[in-house]
Amino acid sequence: MTASKDLLFRPFDFGPLHLENRLVMAPMTRGFSPNGVPGDDVAEYYRKRAAGGTGLIITEGTTVNHHVATSDRNFPRFHGEDSLAGWKNVVDTVHAAGGKIMPQLWHVGMMRNAKKSDDPDTPSAGPSGMNVPGKVVGPGMTESDIQDVIAAFGKGAADAKAAGFDGIEIHGAHGYLIDQFFWDGTNTRDDKWGGSLDKRVQFGVEVVKACRAAVGPDFPVLIRVSQWKQQDFTQKLTQNPTELEQFLGPLSDAGVDIFHASTRRFWEPEFEGSNLNYAGWTKKITGKPTITVGSVGLSGGDFIGAFQGQGSEAAGLDELLERMANDEFDLVAVGRALLANPDWANLVRDGRDADIRDYAKESLVELV
Repeated sequence: MTASKDLLFRPFDFGPLHLENRLVMAPMTRGFSPNGVPGDDVAEYYRKRAAGGTGLIITEGTTVNHHVATSDRNFPRFHGEDSLAGWKNVVDTVHAAGGKIMPQLWHVGMMRNAKKSDDPDTPSAGPSGMNVPGKVVGPGMTESDIQDVIAAFGKGAADAKAAGFDGIEIHGAHGYLIDQFFWDGTNTRDDKWGGSLDKRVQFGVEVVKACRAAVGPDFPVLIRVSQWKQQDFTQKLTQNPTELEQFLGPLSDAGVDIFHASTRRFWEPEFEGSNLNYAGWTKKITGKPTITVGSVGLSGGDFIGAFQGQGSEAAGLDELLERMANDEFDLVAVGRALLANPDWANLVRDGRDADIRDYAKESLVELV
């Protein structure tokens, strides 16, 4: 018997965080914040998804206060009076629509496009100066650089709490700065920040600790992690459950409340010998709530194909619901389906499948 879609519409409570349902808007990078300042159009973009029934919105990546954190002048920033005022407007707008929202705090690291930044002549920041394995294109970060970035994440977390957000998500995935420290392909340091996996995870641990210290014990702290990298879609940061435990344990102990386990297709098992996906293994290892993500509500190509002009048709949710019924994960993040359908959650809840539009390449107007 197929599990009921009502599983998606149960409330979720974790400490002070109360969500009306289990559906999360996945963070999706956009370039619609001139000079890093989110305007009324950004607030309206998120308001529509909140009004459409999404239980929790995680914003697009918004960069912390470090001089080479961003890759584009039109990516939103999470520092400076104008940008923070813009985000306060977003928070108030989403809350007025009955939604909950968290910013994704981000540093792009060596994936920065310097030509689109305010400091095109300044080298980007990375643990070993590499954006792909074996190709050194800049200096590795000094101890001072590392401490500055850790502090910048902590300040971003404090500013998020002050602005009225419902928590924060740290972007530790997809080959950006924190993930560049995690990955042995881009971290070849021989000090306390590199080498073995337990050393490579330490930068992320210190970021989590700084954020936790800034917001106190009860403010939700999430982190997004992934095996794959945009530099290498087949990459696996950890090869087996033992290594995954070695990776996740220190982050959990540092103060992560909820893990956002990013995969390209949620239905794919993470390790041989088990049907559990990445979120499932993460929950099993840490005992903490997890968010699954990856082509939810879609068939056909994944989001990478979308950038190449490929569309995806709407798909059923039977396997997702069966996995949820088995308590594999707690929350479900939806990306492209929510771009095409701001009211996707309500459409699913009300059984209005005929009104759900396919995700087509035209939706890429929302992406960069």
